[in-house]
Amino acid sequence: MKLQDLDVIVTAPPAPGWGGRYWILVKLTTSDGITGWGECYASSIGPEAMKAVIADVFQRYFEGENPENIERMFRRTYSSGFTQRPDLTVMGAFSGLEIACWDILGKARGRPVWALLGGMMNERIRTYSYLYPLPHHNISEFWVSPEMAAEAAQDYVARGFTAIKFDPAGPYTMRGGHMPAMSDITRSVAFCKAIREAVGDRADLLFGTHGQFNTAGAIRLGQALEPYSPLWYEEPIPPDNLDQFTEVARAVRIPIATGERMTTRAEFAAVLKNGGAKILQPALGRAGGIWEMRKLAALAEVYNAEMAPHLYAGPIEWAANIHLGVSIPNLLIAETIETPFHDQLIKGTIRVDNGFVTAPTAPGLGIEVDEDLARAHPYTGTGLHLEMQDAPCDYANGNAFQGGAPAPES
Repeated sequence: MKLQDLDVIVTAPPAPGWGGRYWILVKLTTSDGITGWGECYASSIGPEAMKAVIADVFQRYFEGENPENIERMFRRTYSSGFTQRPDLTVMGAFSGLEIACWDILGKARGRPVWALLGGMMNERIRTYSYLYPLPHHNISEFWVSPEMAAEAAQDYVARGFTAIKFDPAGPYTMRGGHMPAMSDITRSVAFCKAIREAVGDRADLLFGTHGQFNTAGAIRLGQALEPYSPLWYEEPIPPDNLDQFTEVARAVRIPIATGERMTTRAEFAAVLKNGGAKILQPALGRAGGIWEMRKLAALAEVYNAEMAPHLYAGPIEWAANIHLGVSIPNLLIAETIETPFHDQLIKGTIRVDNGFVTAPTAPGLGIEVDEDLARAHPYTGTGLHLEMQDAPCDYANGNAFQGGAPAPES
């Protein structure tokens, strides 16, 4: 069995587009006709350029190789061009290809991927979702309304979710971390208060940020949120100085979570070693794939840290997250996005039921990809999957930031 053919599909979720502007799906086919699917998470270059990177990585390190040789292909790619260090773009390409290899291996053996990673540890995976607007909500107003967020939280809890995430803390900008506006702190506290009153102790609050703040600003905001006992304070500072996470963790009595912008165990190991985070949020389509993150889970055990796979992408990366989660003892929770397009793209083969996902039993990733649907929604825009705001934090008029991929109109 040798890897023979590569196809890359860039598909754009229809409005409102939860999960980013586009998803990069990879399809690998072996010499004996087995097909595997993977997903490369957002990168710092556009999708056409990324397709060229994926093709280059495939031709150099995957084509003609036995898909069993995950470790060899990883070491070749990680060392590409005399590097041997984390590289978001190259490892993003590798990750999607690696996930597809696991899909192939599971199908070849007639077993789900989790069975090849050490077997079943968790029969069910606890999931959470961002709070998204309900059908009657105004999308623009939703992101700054504690009342709408509380109403959405009640709806999510009624559907079985035991944890909900929200991010009212203002813009993330290309200027790096900033001191939050006082209005951002006030709004963040109001969101926590309203949501906690709405759900009581039926659900954990997950306070999301996207590296908006400098160290002092993250501490100010985090301390203001402490009375509402969030389960985590997510990526409060930019990921370009991992030592500073330790200062935030020591000053704020909320567990620090981070990882969606990190790749390979080398970067995650730094925040584990310095005590900067106890909840790790790898995006498997960027962080090195399933095997690399299985290694990270074992490393995290030594530090009493938990895994919470991140998702702001499509359902193939989600499927990979689920299989990893089934196989590890230190899983906390896994992110999910429930939209009709996510569900349709994998033909409903994996679904959330009352807040949990049952371990898949079908071979490989356990999904059936609707290739025609993926091709029927090509990405025609010019923006990246996610983008940062150019303008600085507005201290005079307040901030109403809708994220790095604002929802397009229906």
